[in-house]
Amino acid sequence: MILLRHCQSEFNLHFTRTRRDPGIVDPVLTPLGMRQAEAAAEALSAPGADPITRILCSPYRRAIQTATPLAERLGLTVAVTTEVRERFAFVCDVGSAGSVLRRWRPDLDLSAVPERWWPEDEEQEDAVSARASAFRDAAMARSDWRTTLVVSHWGFLLALTGRSVGNGEWLRLDPNAPAS
Repeated sequence: MILLRHCQSEFNLHFTRTRRDPGIVDPVLTPLGMRQAEAAAEALSAPGADPITRILCSPYRRAIQTATPLAERLGLTVAVTTEVRERFAFVCDVGSAGSVLRRWRPDLDLSAVPERWWPEDEEQEDAVSARASAFRDAAMARSDWRTTLVVSHWGFLLALTGRSVGNGEWLRLDPNAPAS
């Protein structure tokens, strides 16, 4: 499985500079983030790259924007799932309502995304870890885990792998290997 952290968002740009939450709800990618998404799509679809037959993506706009160039290159549909959403801790982790996402991207099947899909209160680390563990268990049961790309977020990927992943970076995960 390939795990790709979404590319640079407006939140990442401002938070990196100030270490303060800039208060941006469901931020989109910056111009640099869009270039990073194109570069990731080029690298992950290049001849000799590991095959990708399925793309799972968080419902945050920054993740959907990151997944789109690769999906277009490979002719795949992006499967949007709340399972791989970010840990709810900052204003940027307030998502867009399901109806808003469906108007924004009518080309995607967002029928499984409820109107409100992010938590009311800060999501504790043990809750994110439990969600990551359940995702890992479900991935193990699928025959296509080797050819699945997951576009997610720093907090979820940290809980899933124990590794900090930068914007636009990816790593591989064997869900059958011992969790770190």
